[in-house]
Amino acid sequence: MPKRSLRRTMLARRRSLSEEEFRSASRIIQQAFLETEEYRQAWSVAVYASIHHEVDTGLIVQTALESGKKVAFPAVVEHRLVFRQVKADSSMKSGVFGILEPCTDCRVFPPDEVDVFVLPGIAFDLKGERIGYGKGFYDKTLHRMEGEGRLVGMCYDFQLVDEIVGEPHDVKMDLIITEKRVVRPRTN
Repeated sequence: MPKRSLRRTMLARRRSLSEEEFRSASRIIQQAFLETEEYRQAWSVAVYASIHHEVDTGLIVQTALESGKKVAFPAVVEHRLVFRQVKADSSMKSGVFGILEPCTDCRVFPPDEVDVFVLPGIAFDLKGERIGYGKGFYDKTLHRMEGEGRLVGMCYDFQLVDEIVGEPHDVKMDLIITEKRVVRPRTN
């Protein structure tokens, strides 16, 4: 299925989730991430602020901050992503595309200093390919970290498909977590 059609189908299906389905699956997925070796060994984690029923990241943020880990969120600055460290929810404001992002006075956290990145996506496949919204922000920013065991995709199980035809600039995930399974593409 072409990327555009797959995006449309997956977005419609994700938006159709009930609040209970969204909350329940998000909690299971976050808990599975918190139990991974990637998270346990990390001193810092970058997450996203969810929109339109993307898997929530609130439990990850709360748990990471309570355990003394550094937490960063992306912000769009001049057509690129920068990561800024947050210490509390009050550090967030509505940014580009209406997505919450850290205020400009939050410390910029260089990607090289982030131990694990949690990425949203519209669809993923079993080889680690990811389809986002099509702007390429994550691809441009994180492509050089591909294959280092630091890129984690979170999605609902219906968003995990057999195959996506990736392009050379698409960043591949090292780990994908759904409410039903944990997929390690590089070891499958």
